[in-house]
Amino acid sequence: MRIAFGSDESTALTKGIVGGLVESGHDVDVLADGDDWPDAGRRVGEAVAAGQADVGIVCCWTGTGVSIAANHASPAVRAALCTDAETARGARRWNDANVLALSLRLTSEALAEEVIVAFLGTEPDESERAQIDRC
Repeated sequence: MRIAFGSDESTALTKGIVGGLVESGHDVDVLADGDDWPDAGRRVGEAVAAGQADVGIVCCWTGTGVSIAANHASPAVRAALCTDAETARGARRWNDANVLALSLRLTSEALAEEVIVAFLGTEPDESERAQIDRC
């Protein structure tokens, strides 16, 4: 899977996320590594909207800023701030989320792995997708 990644801080967590994704066989394009959160979110959102990545992952202190910035990049972006695996599954399944936002403050490396595996391993429910298209 092609994954666009961006964070406003370079931390052990962000390095672990990128390393784990690469180790799992994903093609990861790091678009922001310590850039301002609006730029990090926008760059990842634009890459996903342009089809340069299948999905994106963004991080900032709360996860909220990069989520908002990614969503503003294009109407085709559906960024979801997820704090647990079940929320990540639901965001993919019911909302067809294509960008995962994580909080650097709240997310441990173990939790990040669980959330990312859930997000990447869940396919959108097409019947739910039809409802989103009508919005």
